[in-house]
Amino acid sequence: MLAQVLRPLDGLYKNKDYPDLLVGLGDPDDAAVWKLDDDRVLIVTTDFFTPVVDDPFDFGAISAANSLSDIYAMGGTPFLALNIAAFPPQLPPEISGEILRGGAETARDAGVVIAGGHTIQDKEPKYGLVCLGFAHPDLIMTKSAACPGDVLVITKPLGFGVTTTAIKNQKATQEQVQEVILWMKRLNRTASELAQAHGVKAATDVTGFSLLGHAWEMAEYSKVGMNIHWEMVPFISPARELAREFNFPGGAFDNRQFFGDHIKAPKSLSEEDLMLLFDPQTSGGLLLAVNCDRLDEFRIQAEKISQPIWVIGEVVEGNQITIK
Repeated sequence: MLAQVLRPLDGLYKNKDYPDLLVGLGDPDDAAVWKLDDDRVLIVTTDFFTPVVDDPFDFGAISAANSLSDIYAMGGTPFLALNIAAFPPQLPPEISGEILRGGAETARDAGVVIAGGHTIQDKEPKYGLVCLGFAHPDLIMTKSAACPGDVLVITKPLGFGVTTTAIKNQKATQEQVQEVILWMKRLNRTASELAQAHGVKAATDVTGFSLLGHAWEMAEYSKVGMNIHWEMVPFISPARELAREFNFPGGAFDNRQFFGDHIKAPKSLSEEDLMLLFDPQTSGGLLLAVNCDRLDEFRIQAEKISQPIWVIGEVVEGNQITIK
């Protein structure tokens, strides 16, 4: 979807014109990558959005974790960030302060320094980060490196979009709110480090385009197909119930309309279950294509470091995603 939006810029910036731009508009990915020398690349990204939960501190923490996620998805280590914020003039300063504090604490947990930023006035609060990270050129992960035979692994469950929509509509219990907040605040740092340690080359983070949308981006850029096994896909505990009540955000329907032609689903799959796979996630986990020969070792190490992982499918020859 981003590629279509940026298409008018194709003639202005091409990677071949800038040999140190390893990943950019020519190969749309989770972040831009610039080669500094033979041992280091600089990874640059930005993201921000409106509140998904009521508590301002949690909103700031979630938004910061989401912004940092693109660095982790590319195999990098974030080190520096700038705040991006828009606050209504009537917003009490203690609320805007809590949003910024939530972001700062998440950044500190990630070993990242927030060195300033920019704030404007707007009708609705918005917050996020510009993030910079370093990586070794040999450890970069991209959307275009999945190979047939790789195993698809996800590092957070799904159901964040349907749950945060229920929160906005005051249909979620306090227990459901706390569960989704804990997952959204979780950094993807250990998941990224685990992937790099086991030679993973293809990865993306599952965010606004949903599991199926981001999986299709990886499949399209890698020129492969994918099988996703419904019964193996993890969900947070309220997701199925809230889906049956159709608490889906508008983005879920947009995702289905935009990516649906590339998805083959069985007729036995219910409408709400299919929509959960199109559910946009905020600060979701990483989707990794793991070499099948390294999967057992990958699982053992994940358990040792308490990193949740779920095997949900495999990369195959083809040009579509099939839900099994």
